[in-house]
Amino acid sequence: MYYLPHIRNLALQLGLLAAVPVLAWPQGTSACDFVAPYGTVDVADVQAIINMTLGISPCTVNIGGSGVCNAAVVQRVINAALGGTCLTGFGAVAHYATLNWTASTSTGISGYNVYRATTPTAALANGLYTKLNSSPVVGTTYIDTSVSAGVTYYYATTAVSNAGVESATSNQFQAPAIPTP
Repeated sequence: MYYLPHIRNLALQLGLLAAVPVLAWPQGTSACDFVAPYGTVDVADVQAIINMTLGISPCTVNIGGSGVCNAAVVQRVINAALGGTCLTGFGAVAHYATLNWTASTSTGISGYNVYRATTPTAALANGLYTKLNSSPVVGTTYIDTSVSAGVTYYYATTAVSNAGVESATSNQFQAPAIPTP
């Protein structure tokens, strides 16, 4: 028997994707890779944009517009450091929902599956949930980057054992409708 994970929090980041002009970056990778070592967006880039946003160092990047260093630009660099795309331009970051849950207390849990539906009557048995992850999520946080404005989502998780056996679904969590910006 597996103890169910319990969804405890859902935070939504709101915004729009911007039209992005094609620019050449002097370091050759992306606008978010502006601090050595070049070749990948990493913690050095994240720390540098935080310092620029706090005014500790001059804002020299062109990610959210020339000389724009703010929380949205910091988030863009963080997203790129986590393997996402470095979005540039004057629009805000894309919509996403961050889901957190309480870990299962069962032993032998390798991770979790995250499911989403657009109807409150969803259940795994009726096929109305869509599995969002391709392999079990390690940890108790998942970022859903495929949400759309104007839609209400319902989430549930399952614990996955080392043998690949899923628990029953957690409680269903209703996210508020993603506002249309």
